[in-house]
Amino acid sequence: MSEKVRVMLSEEAVDKKIQEIGEQISRDYEGKQVHLVCVLKGGSFFMCELAKRITVPVSLDFMSVSSYGSETKSSGVVRIVKDLDEPLKDKDVLVVEDIIDSGRTLSYLLEMLRDRGPKSLKLCTLLDKPERRVVDVHVDYTCFQIPDEFVVGYGLDYDQRYRNLPYIGVVEFEDEEVID
Repeated sequence: MSEKVRVMLSEEAVDKKIQEIGEQISRDYEGKQVHLVCVLKGGSFFMCELAKRITVPVSLDFMSVSSYGSETKSSGVVRIVKDLDEPLKDKDVLVVEDIIDSGRTLSYLLEMLRDRGPKSLKLCTLLDKPERRVVDVHVDYTCFQIPDEFVVGYGLDYDQRYRNLPYIGVVEFEDEEVID
């Protein structure tokens, strides 16, 4: 089986929307410093582009989490692979995600971060798949709501490939022809 990638959201559309969200965040955090927390690996592309478009002071930190279970289904048990380098106490924190689907891992993560005493805690995502949600997660800033399709690009991957695509694409699998 082989795959191809069909463009869902062009590079220009993604760039324009990130600019709009950056402007909104800048207005909402006027007079403050915002501490961006990136969920690795996928969120790194989005966070870097977003941070460049925010005009208030920004600090950055990264964390990596993993859900146990099979490759296609999360068990809901979350393991922290890489924790934050700095405390969140009294900071205005904005968690930056590449995509939100079931909400299981993110719900756990947000609760854990709330317990660390930030002044405020909000969530920003590049992509949101609300029809896949099984746990209610409030998203403060959403670039795009998308249908339930397997997407890659802009940090999102399929088997560690396609992260570097400058657009959001849909992976389409094709049966390879067998010649006798």
